[in-house]
Amino acid sequence: MSENTIALVTGANKGLGRETVRRLAALRWTVLLGSRDAGRGAATAAELAGEGRVEMLPIDVTSDESVQAAAKEVEERFGRLDVLVNNAGIVGPRVEVRETGADAMREVFETNVFGPVRVTRAFLPLLERSEAPRIVMVSSGLGSLAITADPQRVESQIRSLTYPSSKSALNMVTAQYARALPRFRVNAADPGYTATDLNGHSGPQTVTEGTDAIVALAQVGPDGPTGAYRDRAGEIPW
Repeated sequence: MSENTIALVTGANKGLGRETVRRLAALRWTVLLGSRDAGRGAATAAELAGEGRVEMLPIDVTSDESVQAAAKEVEERFGRLDVLVNNAGIVGPRVEVRETGADAMREVFETNVFGPVRVTRAFLPLLERSEAPRIVMVSSGLGSLAITADPQRVESQIRSLTYPSSKSALNMVTAQYARALPRFRVNAADPGYTATDLNGHSGPQTVTEGTDAIVALAQVGPDGPTGAYRDRAGEIPW
């Protein structure tokens, strides 16, 4: 991809988002580090300044006003966007399945599903100005019905209504965008069980390993895959 590539990564002040920004900046791209907390985002952008051109962009994916303001800023400063990585996500309340209510579901879906839809819709006009528009949805193996039904997979041991169902919904969102936007490359990435704040740093993978699929899908060309669901080893079942 060209060194003129402009990318936005949401939820990028730490974890997988931060590492994605670092790796994309190393490609000599201009990378916008999306962060809900402007202070933390600015601090992280400063830390990554030596990796390439990294600039903080305030954006709260749960707020229409914040997302619209972010899109306006990108339009005024750059005029287009080439790559959107919808990374922002939360685990939500850790509640047993039988005790989970609609409010807990709504809280997680607001960030993990409605957030990517809100951001994607706002940035579509800027992505349409790109010669090779790409969208990467950061999903999870917990969103795969096949993987979570496989007793040999660690994902099958997780009992939760909120996070897994939000990632399953995000997978369908990905597939529908891919069909509706044939000139785009729209794909879902499963980082795998990676050591981040979301799991108390219990995952066996490093954040670099966890971002392999994200970074690869961010770089696909106009003839590359779309509507795909991949981890660092390749295609995975929906």
